[in-house]
Amino acid sequence: MTTAAEAAPVAAPMAPDAREPVVSLRTYGFVAFLMVLNVLNMMDRSLLGTFANEIKAELHLSNGEFGLLAGVVFTLLYGILSPFMGMVADTTHRPRFAALGVGLWSLLTAASGLARGFVSLAIPRVLIGVGEATLTPTALSMIADRFPARQFGFASGAYYAGVPLGAGLAYFVASTLGVAVGWRNCFLLIGAAGVLLALLLAMQPDPRPRPPARGAGQAVREMLGLMPELFAAMKRTPALPLTILGGVGVHIAVGGAQFDTLWWKEELHLDIAPLFLKVALMYATVGVAGNIVGGLASDWWLKATGQGRPMFVALMLLVMTPFGFLYRLTDHAGLMFWLGVGTGIFQLAAMYGAAYATIQELAPARIRASAVAMFILAVNVIGLGVSITAGGFMVDAFAAAGRARPITDMMLVMTAISAVAIPCFLFAALRFQKDRQRLADYEAG
Repeated sequence: MTTAAEAAPVAAPMAPDAREPVVSLRTYGFVAFLMVLNVLNMMDRSLLGTFANEIKAELHLSNGEFGLLAGVVFTLLYGILSPFMGMVADTTHRPRFAALGVGLWSLLTAASGLARGFVSLAIPRVLIGVGEATLTPTALSMIADRFPARQFGFASGAYYAGVPLGAGLAYFVASTLGVAVGWRNCFLLIGAAGVLLALLLAMQPDPRPRPPARGAGQAVREMLGLMPELFAAMKRTPALPLTILGGVGVHIAVGGAQFDTLWWKEELHLDIAPLFLKVALMYATVGVAGNIVGGLASDWWLKATGQGRPMFVALMLLVMTPFGFLYRLTDHAGLMFWLGVGTGIFQLAAMYGAAYATIQELAPARIRASAVAMFILAVNVIGLGVSITAGGFMVDAFAAAGRARPITDMMLVMTAISAVAIPCFLFAALRFQKDRQRLADYEAG
């Protein structure tokens, strides 16, 4: 796994029919390494939420300012630059490019631990988004080169197991290491660990043949040339943008959940230290199960029914969304509280494998990283950035209006809006086979 970067790249090993890559132990090891990087990715962005009570108090932030820091301050550049980063990944040495992003966001995570106010925390948060925008488009592009299409759901789900593991680890760090050394030192230590992992990533080979030497102007023209091809693919296969919109809907509820730690302490009056350990365990178990089960189950669904993987997601959301409403109406950490936490973690994790596999399968091979990056742009700028930012100001507005539980009210609104994901995934599934055939005809012609 630590082959020198200078080693000549080789094409992915092919099956006897010369059409599908052979999946080996080395392949699984590489996916596991990418998953670890995604753990770091998610932990970095989750630390602000898990330390919300400490950071908000020490830096004297309002709910609106906290919403800005967790919302558009982070997600705007992250989302907007993701398509560009995907285009770069489609035209360059992918491991080195991703390593550059990992190193950048790790240094800026460390810098966040030195913040003394809103502005000094906002500046590194903006730039962290630039670094993190490189990883997922690049990683999923490399994964797609190493797995046959029938296993895209599993492979994408395995990579995205890093999301619940990273979020859970952030809760664990806040309840253990954070108590011992404080939130600032946690940011510094995690930033240092990221720099070391970036160096290891930079040493990996890229199995894709090196592009021919070209000048900067030609490289930019090639990247910009992918944009009309991406929009043409979305027009040709409507299931692609419908899947992206479904992901946006799911992330609106996730945006509201960024205020969970404040909600648990300020409105439910829970002892959050032991609660954090339980939540961390749920992310590590229910979340990872969601990623793996969601990937495998959506692969099985496609094979058994012929319907697109998004149908699996639509049915899952139809069953689990009511628990989201009941969770926000609870006033203590009882059965409904834990059912709400668990179903929220599971449905987000299970959605990723199916959604990314659908995007990879419906996008032409040449623009896979760009298509993934477009998904990242949409779910982060709209799904997370707008919902988190609006959520913070909504809480302040509800509080000013005299509402007894303003955070609860905001979360109920976000949960209701997020239900738009169900029809989006449903219609994407109904179009899937027709659109996949359109892609095959396009690539054959």
